[in-house]
Amino acid sequence: MRGDQAMTIRFTRRAALLGAAALASGTAAAQGTDYPSRPIRAVVPSPPGGPPDLIIRALAPKLSAAIGQTVVIENRPGAGGIVGTAQVARMPADGYTWLFTTASHVNTPPFNPNVNFDPIADFTHVTLAVQNFGQALVVHPSVQATNLAELIALAKREPGRLTYVNAGNGTASHIPAELMKAMTGTDILSVPYRGVGEGVTDLLAGRIDMFFVGTNVALEHVQAGRLRAIALTGARRWKGMPDVPTMQEQGLAGYDVVNWFGLWMPAGAPRPIVEKAHAAMRTAVNDPEILALFDTQGLQGIAMPPDQFAVFVQEQSRIAQEIGRRVNAAPR
Repeated sequence: MRGDQAMTIRFTRRAALLGAAALASGTAAAQGTDYPSRPIRAVVPSPPGGPPDLIIRALAPKLSAAIGQTVVIENRPGAGGIVGTAQVARMPADGYTWLFTTASHVNTPPFNPNVNFDPIADFTHVTLAVQNFGQALVVHPSVQATNLAELIALAKREPGRLTYVNAGNGTASHIPAELMKAMTGTDILSVPYRGVGEGVTDLLAGRIDMFFVGTNVALEHVQAGRLRAIALTGARRWKGMPDVPTMQEQGLAGYDVVNWFGLWMPAGAPRPIVEKAHAAMRTAVNDPEILALFDTQGLQGIAMPPDQFAVFVQEQSRIAQEIGRRVNAAPR
């Protein structure tokens, strides 16, 4: 009897130790000590060929090497980024689904009542990865304007005739255009497109007049003479287009709109996982090859720490709400 009891006690003690070890292992895994153990999916909620897609594809090999697993890019376009972003918000917060998108993450909600996610509460804010020097306002060469004053004068002479590419309400093609219209009292027609690529194609063909587009997309077409650069939307010039003045320089005081690109996970991602993803991004954007590439495209690697990025997103959301009120209040 005592031998049976001893066996039971020894067995129970061993089971308890094994159970405790398994629990500790599971807790460690949940907290990210073995993360990542399989490929990571980075969702871009816009079509291939646009700025966020080009940027994350350039970064993906460096991210994969830094984090130790393949980062697979998946485009999930639709409704100006709403479809893909909402899908990520519903995914498990295990670090295996990332969202890589633009400032439209916070800029879209003030302009679209159909947004079905909260850009702050529904996400874990990992890092502001990259930003540019502002969008380039480019026009087709047939547009009779070589600077902002001439473009505004043309728009006022023929209200509603000029058109601009709108790759989605709240995107970096929409916000700068509507802010310019509100500040100048002009009537320029917004033409919706499913993505940057389609908009560039029509602009090059002369089927639309202007586009606020990323410098990394605009540069080659401007250099080739296929498009004319009117202005940059940031507060300072970019060395890649040294002769292109800012909107501020051309009379729009306080006009400062830059596009930024962030990395998010679904809300509730464990801190160790977030820190690993941030560390990988920091390594990637500081890689010499990436630094050289960004330098030619008017991009800056930032890799902002997660806590600072969370505060940044909240502030950018507040600013977007203010811009939304200003634009929506402007005469139509």
